[in-house]
Amino acid sequence: MDDTGELLSIGAFARQVCLAPSALRFYDDCGVLRPAQVDGATGYRRYAADQAARAVRLRRLREAGLPLVDVAVVLDGPQEAAREVLREHLERMRRTADEAHAVVAGFLHQAPGGVPGEATVGNGWARARVGGAELASAVRQVAPAAARGATAQEFPVLGCVALELADGEVRLAATDRYRLAVRVLRPEEFAGGPRQVLIGADAVRSLAEWAVRQVSVDVECGGETAGVRLRSGANGADWREVPEPVDTAGDGSAEGHLAKGAARFPDYRMVLEVLAAERHRLIVDRAGLRDAVAGRSGVVSLSVPSRDECEAEGRQRAVSRETRDGLLDVSRETAEADPEAVQTLEVTGGARQPVRLRAVLTGSALRIAFDPAVLVPALEAGVGPDVLMEIVSADRPVVVRSADQGSFTTLVMPVRGAGGRR
Repeated sequence: MDDTGELLSIGAFARQVCLAPSALRFYDDCGVLRPAQVDGATGYRRYAADQAARAVRLRRLREAGLPLVDVAVVLDGPQEAAREVLREHLERMRRTADEAHAVVAGFLHQAPGGVPGEATVGNGWARARVGGAELASAVRQVAPAAARGATAQEFPVLGCVALELADGEVRLAATDRYRLAVRVLRPEEFAGGPRQVLIGADAVRSLAEWAVRQVSVDVECGGETAGVRLRSGANGADWREVPEPVDTAGDGSAEGHLAKGAARFPDYRMVLEVLAAERHRLIVDRAGLRDAVAGRSGVVSLSVPSRDECEAEGRQRAVSRETRDGLLDVSRETAEADPEAVQTLEVTGGARQPVRLRAVLTGSALRIAFDPAVLVPALEAGVGPDVLMEIVSADRPVVVRSADQGSFTTLVMPVRGAGGRR
């Protein structure tokens, strides 16, 4: 393993084990599949041949929908604990099968609509071809972060979703100042650019309702007042177009897209670039955390005590340490010795009983708090069974990622205990 000639690049290893490079990076971040070697200068990951068996087992468990926290138990935990985790997951699959069947059947019975239109792209336009369901999923994830109500009336630009075609990518972004959601799509075809257009949240949802029924969609963006068109079918015969640009500064309705001269969308790329590289990582069941946080008033408190504290209290399950100001207390003195151990996350606060969830925590002691009204939508926008929270400090945005999808990023602002948002 010391001979670099025996190691595989991330691309070669990904092909061997049938995983995307982005998935391997995510599993490295989560600590379930570390590279055999990381180049200190370039950051390139290399994998050993004997890691393939673990990677294949990991992939198969993920294909079966097993959360990462449970995957860690199956791969590394005691045999009886692994069997219990698998039995519980099988029961969850049985409970959700009927609901999933009904949803898919409903989509299959919906007929596509539309009107004919030109299929050509004029001068100054950019075009990208993406999957219809993929585009609709991106809208579902990003649009909830757009501002509503009084905030959208005061800052109409925040009531919109920014659609960009640039650098061979399709990007969607939205923010209400307290959270930021960004999704990047890598199209099958790309021409022109860069272009950006701001689309009202309701208008972009309407486009998504049409796009989800299409196999593929050509996204045509003129930028500023030129707007955006979506085309599908042979020669682009089935198409949708955002209404003529309107200036929402008067009423905040954010219909269509903003007229030329309206305020520009915040530079979200700058926000992402300045985030610190070193983060504390907390991995937990996404739906479980969402349900545990939802319905609580005021500040939600989460706690993961160290293993030493749990043993001192004579328990195998971790119990929350209450803090004076009700902030999130994430502490892990034994992280360096055992950075991938499964612990228990306890959610408290509001008029609800504590809820305990299995979690994986890395990083040193940290205190932070969230407003449930901001955190819950970020969790709902995710996909897959897991959520990965990357925390820098109590006064910096928290990165919320879901499943293996590194192309979707949500930033959530912390709060000052019971005093409200920062």
